[in-house]
Amino acid sequence: MHKSALVPLAIVLSLVAGPASAETRTVLELFTSQGCSSCPPADRLFEQLAHDPKLIVLSLPVDYWDRLGWKDTFAKHIFTERQRAYAFMRGDGQVYTPQAVVNGSEHANGANMMAIGASAETTTPPRLPVRVKHHGGDVTVTVDATRPGSPNATVLLLPYLASRDVVVGRGENSGKQIKYTNIVREIIPLGAWSGAPVTFSAKLPGDEKYDGAVVLVQEGTVAQPGAILGAERVDLHP
Repeated sequence: MHKSALVPLAIVLSLVAGPASAETRTVLELFTSQGCSSCPPADRLFEQLAHDPKLIVLSLPVDYWDRLGWKDTFAKHIFTERQRAYAFMRGDGQVYTPQAVVNGSEHANGANMMAIGASAETTTPPRLPVRVKHHGGDVTVTVDATRPGSPNATVLLLPYLASRDVVVGRGENSGKQIKYTNIVREIIPLGAWSGAPVTFSAKLPGDEKYDGAVVLVQEGTVAQPGAILGAERVDLHP
């Protein structure tokens, strides 16, 4: 895919998110699978979108296509549960791959940049200020904002691998080498935010070689996720 093909989406998302800043990000979650023949175009698109500083791009490989003959090497059932929880909370019940969820609110075909852009236009980008610091294996997250009456939200830490290539051995993508970008490895609830300043600390496993992490302040709970209110990322290998 040529980078010039991304211009329409970049324009749409720039209008939605406004100027790039620590307080404003558009969050794109891609539910994908190594066993899905429709997913590689979406994986390539998200690889390109990850270069845009106005976007936080995450890949969450699901496990329900493993039955087709190839067990996804990155899939976790918690990602399948998150995708299904989104569908339940939206009320449309739509679960498919490749599916992009935009700012925790809307969804679109993850390979269709204009559909993603259209979904982004209907959401509110996260503007809640979030600060993240990393020292050794410790991550400290601070939400300084005081907003009485704000909806209850959960602060989540999502460590990821920045980029990995996989040669698929069987199934619908047999023989293909596919690059995956910002591959989430865990969804770690840090605590609740209800409109008052909070700080959380977490220790990442020393035996895991994560490249970075994203922090989301998201309405609801892990089981009932809603709109993303704030988002920030941190490089774990500066």
